[in-house]
Amino acid sequence: MKVLLLAGGFGTRFSEATDKIPKPMIPIGGEPILWHIMKMYAQYGFDEFVVLLGYKGYLIKEYFANYFLHKSDVTIDLKTNGLEILNNTSEPWKITLLDTGLNSMTGGRVLKAKEVVGNDTFLLSYGDGVGDVNFKDLLEFHKSHGKAATMTTYQPNGRFGGVSLNEEDNSVAKFMEKPKGDGRWINIGFFVCEAKVFDYICNGAETVWENEPLEKLAEDNELYAYQHHGFWKPMDTLRDHKELNDMWSKNEAKWKTW
Repeated sequence: MKVLLLAGGFGTRFSEATDKIPKPMIPIGGEPILWHIMKMYAQYGFDEFVVLLGYKGYLIKEYFANYFLHKSDVTIDLKTNGLEILNNTSEPWKITLLDTGLNSMTGGRVLKAKEVVGNDTFLLSYGDGVGDVNFKDLLEFHKSHGKAATMTTYQPNGRFGGVSLNEEDNSVAKFMEKPKGDGRWINIGFFVCEAKVFDYICNGAETVWENEPLEKLAEDNELYAYQHHGFWKPMDTLRDHKELNDMWSKNEAKWKTW
């Protein structure tokens, strides 16, 4: 089963970094966040990827084109231009790198993969968020309802921590961790889709996946929500990037379950 990864956006909130590299190539612990997402899927046996490229997509191509060499010990004979692989630690992944247009929107990028996917069920994810989602459970949930698409949802914490007060005199009793927000469930971007979802992408490259396609799927009762209760964190800001790197360096990366 193929995993489609959206990796073509401009990443404007990371302009300091994305002037040079696309957002999915921003490193966490020395490897691009895109690599971390792929590792999350691969541990459940999903190791055939279609990376939907756009902005600076050639850098993602170069990364994977040279990946085998970078993950190998080699002996190079300069006289004969020979290369002997001594040891290799590359993952056994198959990766299709698909140019989907510089200015395409998310739905337009997904549509570009129609011929690659064919009539098969496929997984879909953004290229900038990590979590400990059990993708086998997600797929089983999707199969159980038999509809066109499943969207993974999550209840984020509130923005601020809480304070418990003593009612008698308003003294501070204790501090509390950030509580769950207002009870809303949000889309965190791990989808399972049937090929019929391509029929809902009606405006070509200008289609925003999160707008017309998902809204129409919901109207047609073709979209179900899988509730994730574990860890998830997007990389939307430089602060998020720092926090993810800190988690990794402290061996507290909850998405690292491989």
